[in-house]
Amino acid sequence: MTVVDDPVVLVNAHGEPIGQQLKSAVHTATTPLHLAFSLYLFNAAGQLLLTRRALSKRTWPGVWTNSCCGHPRPDEPLADAVRRRLDTELGLAVEDLSCALPDFAYTALDASGIRENEICPVFVGSAVHPNVVPAPNEDEVMDWAWVDWRDVVTAMAATPFAFSPWAVCQVRQLTGPAAR
Repeated sequence: MTVVDDPVVLVNAHGEPIGQQLKSAVHTATTPLHLAFSLYLFNAAGQLLLTRRALSKRTWPGVWTNSCCGHPRPDEPLADAVRRRLDTELGLAVEDLSCALPDFAYTALDASGIRENEICPVFVGSAVHPNVVPAPNEDEVMDWAWVDWRDVVTAMAATPFAFSPWAVCQVRQLTGPAAR
């Protein structure tokens, strides 16, 4: 499967759109602030779907991360973008989708020198068919596992280097007083 080079929505510090740039060009050592999202998908047993980024990814290849993440297209509602990327990356659908961290933002520097610089609302949802096995897009995901939330929290606290930096920060915030 070929990765689509969609335009990424560039935003100001208030999250307001100020332009767009192709995904292939936006992620550099001086990445402009842009809009993204993360999804934490749970099954009926309350387990989180963790994914391992494909080795071909430009940033953080081979690390474990949240269920799905990506960028909305210009004028695409975030919830629609979440559903589109979940289907593209894993062949799954989501229900009970809600935004748990609407103001999450971060910057992080990959070992390759590429900087992430995103306003990245964090969504949680339930797998529509919790017994369906994910069908990963090999350009995006090399492995996956359903993991108990407590084990995710423990693993990220003990070995943050094995996970994407955004997932580590998001999980810390999701385990606050309003956590699952």
